[in-house]
Amino acid sequence: PSPRSCQSNGANEEALQYEIEELKQKELALDQEIAQLLSEGYSLEELEQHISLLHEYNDIKDAGQMLLGKLAVIRGVTTKQLYPEYDLELSD
Repeated sequence: PSPRSCQSNGANEEALQYEIEELKQKELALDQEIAQLLSEGYSLEELEQHISLLHEYNDIKDAGQMLLGKLAVIRGVTTKQLYPEYDLELSD
């Protein structure tokens, strides 16, 4: 291997180590958040159900956004312009 490829491999390894450390910190933060919720009386089943419902909500919201986008293209307007017509808030 050339010196350049060794430097590149070293940089890649350093980047991966940094990413691993970031993921470990995120895992720790999530574990702490779960422990906090459990101490507040939530059960793991409730938390899993809540996460499942959030995923379902996000999937439905994504589909709605896609439909609004297609409708906006057909009408030649922006998606934002359709929000009042369907009583939607921009934060929706």
